[in-house]
Amino acid sequence: MTRIAVSKFGVRRAGIAIFAGAMLLAAAGGSTPALAQTAPTTVILVHGAFADGSSWDKVIPLLQAKGLNVIAVQNPLTSLADDVAATQRAIAQQKGPVVLVGHSWAGTVITQAGNDDRVKALVYVAAFSPGDGQSTSDLNKNYPTPPGLAHPQVDAAGFLTLSHDDIAKYFAPDVPKAESNLIAITQGPVRGANFDEKVTTAAWKSKPSWAVVTKNDQMIDPKLLADSAKVMNAHVKTIASSHVPMLSHPKEVAAVILEAVDAAK
Repeated sequence: MTRIAVSKFGVRRAGIAIFAGAMLLAAAGGSTPALAQTAPTTVILVHGAFADGSSWDKVIPLLQAKGLNVIAVQNPLTSLADDVAATQRAIAQQKGPVVLVGHSWAGTVITQAGNDDRVKALVYVAAFSPGDGQSTSDLNKNYPTPPGLAHPQVDAAGFLTLSHDDIAKYFAPDVPKAESNLIAITQGPVRGANFDEKVTTAAWKSKPSWAVVTKNDQMIDPKLLADSAKVMNAHVKTIASSHVPMLSHPKEVAAVILEAVDAAK
């Protein structure tokens, strides 16, 4: 009887030891591959000139509803390097894959910042996409000056803003008046010299890309957007929108971003 009791006690101790060891392994991060969880995809939204992170306020909840992490970068708009650095800081905080989305001027920003290994796809929303050694101005030089950029306001430090009338007429003519008024009031002044600063290596050359081409754009020539998308070999979605499709057509823009997220998995 004693021998049997000891034997049972020994089996019980062994079982407890195995269970305890498994718990310690899990606590130390040593879970088996079958139990390991993959870090979720993060969508990083980067705003353009004459704007701020609130440009994405209609797209953000649509992406979050799909279980995605979402971050909206606040660009200083003081130089290409400064805006790239702000975006790189957001990328560096992520443990999982990143889909990088840029609007307008931010297309140039994500073209440079997107070379980070965490970035799995790029989405250009009515955005510039320079090649190696190109600036935003280089892209524009072979196309007519859009009406929205015909007479920007320039301060003593060389920063550009748009008048309330130009915001309503050219930048965001297809949103309610109260919304275009808010855009004008909260717009981010952009340093004019930014547009002459060159990208070193274009991320779209090595990363899959998507492009939203805005047919009614009066801030970037629609033909420039379409031509640039062809150069990138991007997946193209054409929308009958002004320069701010994320505000006037948020569901369509979100759908393009979600397509890029699915492809990046």
